[in-house]
Amino acid sequence: MARIAGVNLPADKPIAIALRYIYGIGPTSSRSVLEQAKIETGKRTKELSDAEVDRLRNLIEKQYKVEGDLRMQIGQNIKRLVEINSYRGLRHKKHLPVRGQQTKTNSRTVRGNKRMTAASGKKPSGQKT
Repeated sequence: MARIAGVNLPADKPIAIALRYIYGIGPTSSRSVLEQAKIETGKRTKELSDAEVDRLRNLIEKQYKVEGDLRMQIGQNIKRLVEINSYRGLRHKKHLPVRGQQTKTNSRTVRGNKRMTAASGKKPSGQKT
């Protein structure tokens, strides 16, 4: 099993797919890393030699910011936006969508799955009003 950037890559998947398990590497960067390392995209992770795994590891460490470093940079960027009281920072602070999406409906991802029904605020029918 290959271990790159602190992530164990799945052995039975093609290496182009397995590299996506690393935070910060998507489909495009996965293909470009494999082209630079001169490795076939259809090759399975378990079929890689130690030399090929070392080439991949060195390329990713030198050219890409991945995993912990990338998460830390994103966190710092959000913290900076909050500190300078920018509009985006305020949206982050309030846990609302940041990029202009509507909030009357469809903001469940950011706000959480709090489904409110029409009858949730009503009094039971046995009480006087």
